[in-house]
Amino acid sequence: MEEIIYPIRINRYLALKNICSRREGDALIEKGVVLINGKKAKIGDKVSETDKVTVNSKATDVMKKYVYYAFNKPRGIVTHSPKDGQRSIKDITSSADDVFPVGRLDKNSRGLLILTNDGRINDKLLNPEHDHQKEYVVTVNKPITNIFLKVMRQGVQLEDFKTKEAEVEKTDETTFHITLTEGKKHQIRRMCTALGWEVVDLKRVRVMNIKLGTLGSGQQRKIQGPELEELLKSLGME
Repeated sequence: MEEIIYPIRINRYLALKNICSRREGDALIEKGVVLINGKKAKIGDKVSETDKVTVNSKATDVMKKYVYYAFNKPRGIVTHSPKDGQRSIKDITSSADDVFPVGRLDKNSRGLLILTNDGRINDKLLNPEHDHQKEYVVTVNKPITNIFLKVMRQGVQLEDFKTKEAEVEKTDETTFHITLTEGKKHQIRRMCTALGWEVVDLKRVRVMNIKLGTLGSGQQRKIQGPELEELLKSLGME
């Protein structure tokens, strides 16, 4: 679990204590169910190490009914902020729960997305400081060379930053697996383009311990049992 450094904003304190996400914390504060030393907290309040923070148990019980799904996003589906005429995750998922995708997957990419109603996951999984692994299978437009593999592994210099070292393994003449611990926008496509290759197909097959496996395109399955326990433990959310 990330160390708490005082003084700390109340919503971040609640998130680090695994009570809720920061956004959910603000919602609880606005409802008046978060108390600091017996007084109702306000948005932006800070907590010191000697302060006593309490949250109405009924409010948190409702918020702790979290669900988690592995979803195989088809190509052409938008994960966030669809424009007119575009299809989004909500158009094709079968869950009755009010879930959202954790992170993004480009419209032209496919594969594994985690869907949940647990905002804490978003805060912890997407934090680049934690180096959480995401694995992809990538097909490019021409044969892969040893130089291509070497540079992809060591880090590619892009216009605005150099990518971190990555695990890269060639699987056939034009296909490779790559495991990243960062996730900048269009990163893999930009890496390939910088080296003179173009991505033909990009599929995410793993996020941390959650694997896509044989899940069909557009299908989802519930993450539960030991698989969920391992995920939450790795995120410091036991």
